Amino acid sequence: MSTTQLKWLGLSGAVLAMVAVMMGAFAAHGLKSTIEPTAIEIIKTGVFYQFIHSLAVLMITGLAMSKPFCQAQYLLWCSANLMVVGCLLFSGSLYGLALTQVSWFGPLTPMGGLAFIIAWLLLCIAVWRICPDSEIVNEKFNGK
Repeated sequence: MSTTQLKWLGLSGAVLAMVAVMMGAFAAHGLKSTIEPTAIEIIKTGVFYQFIHSLAVLMITGLAMSKPFCQAQYLLWCSANLMVVGCLLFSGSLYGLALTQVSWFGPLTPMGGLAFIIAWLLLCIAVWRICPDSEIVNEKFNGK
């Protein structure tokens, strides 16, 4: 994976985490007296999923820089990007639904959820493909 790709992933994860904090604070303080409690709960759900997946994107960025994942770079890249897309679709649609009550945001939520599921599956495959010849893996797990 190139330095540019790693920067993209790291910045994406950090920006998504920052926006999750901002949305959580906005819902708790700025919108509390403006919208219904159910809408606040919808935003909280979006913030929760966005936080988890923004941290996962940052974790994947770290994994992509480690030698044991030498054969799984593309899988890590796809997984992290699907998590970013999932945040935009899943959390973004929940924010849109809660703030605007516009119904066309609704169908985007499950598409974001599917992106999350596929992203986690790709991460599982990447972990399975850890390079067996990596010096780090051999030293830590094979006693060499």
